[in-house]
Amino acid sequence: MAIVFEKPKALTDAVLHYCPGCTHGIIHRLVAEAIDELGIEGKTVGVAPVGCAVMAYNYFACDMVEAAHGRAPAVATGLRRALPDSVVFTYQGDGDLAAIGTAETVHAATRGENITVIFVNNCIYGMTGGQMAPTTLPGQITQTTPYGRDTATAGFPIRMCEMLSTLDGVALAQRVTVDSVPHVKEAKKAIQKAFQNQLEHKGFSIVEVLSTCPTNWGLTPIEAMQWLRDNMIPYYPLGVYKDKDAQKEGK
Repeated sequence: MAIVFEKPKALTDAVLHYCPGCTHGIIHRLVAEAIDELGIEGKTVGVAPVGCAVMAYNYFACDMVEAAHGRAPAVATGLRRALPDSVVFTYQGDGDLAAIGTAETVHAATRGENITVIFVNNCIYGMTGGQMAPTTLPGQITQTTPYGRDTATAGFPIRMCEMLSTLDGVALAQRVTVDSVPHVKEAKKAIQKAFQNQLEHKGFSIVEVLSTCPTNWGLTPIEAMQWLRDNMIPYYPLGVYKDKDAQKEGK
């Protein structure tokens, strides 16, 4: 019988620890498929964050480095410069990348560091129990905003792709999600392009993936997917916010 689907070789056989309905597993698979299809596993180094994906080093079969909270872009910068023939990616959540790691992210981007950043945005701190994150939506209930995020005191959510797209060093800034088959396919194309940009030395590429957190949202997996569609996508519209290739082509 012909094989129609199999686990990517760039993923290990370790059982994922993520909660039921969490989309980290889908995103892991897409990253691994990109590594497989580009044939770069032997020279790829991933940087794991602090957050729900803190144990990503157990799941990716390539070399992995664990970074301190928020410092993955700085670690990736060092790796890429010390190992110029390598392919380096970071895999980070919104608390890691957009809170404690904001400075590292912005300055790696404006320097045009030739790295690939996979940014998983679920609007909440997942691993530590569901506190408000920089991406938590206005009015969203979390452990630290039990009456909903009040923008008068907590400010507004950060739209990372929109912000980073203003920087000259950024080659690609794209927001995707994985709530449906068409969106999964689009996310895979974006992740592959982010790695291809690095192979072609085009600069900093970030793919933001809107994700779910059923456990801390207090929803079932199906309800969480619908909450993402109804609430996250309107506030964080999907699309390409910067693509140097398209700009050169005049698109």
